[in-house]
Amino acid sequence: MHKTLGPGLLESVYEICLCHELQKAGLKVKRQVNVPVVYDNIKFDAGFRLDLLVNEKVIVEIKAVDDMNPVFESQILTYLKMTNIRVGLLINFNESVIKNGIKRLIL
Repeated sequence: MHKTLGPGLLESVYEICLCHELQKAGLKVKRQVNVPVVYDNIKFDAGFRLDLLVNEKVIVEIKAVDDMNPVFESQILTYLKMTNIRVGLLINFNESVIKNGIKRLIL
């Protein structure tokens, strides 16, 4: 997919194309999954949104940025903690070689 599209597009383009490719491979993928936040025993629906949730086991956070900010890793680690999911992928599609833009995070 990255070889065909290349870097420089919006995150939303990569998200929909990656979702399509994962579904073609037989995986169950949900896009833009709303996750409520529980704080002080109160459930707030205005929580956060996962870019992709694959097979209910992997969170995929998609970026298309020049420089990866350390807060992106913190963001996905927080998502993992709050959802009790153990594996996350942080993918930056704004790389000339996609393998340089993939970071796997595990709780």
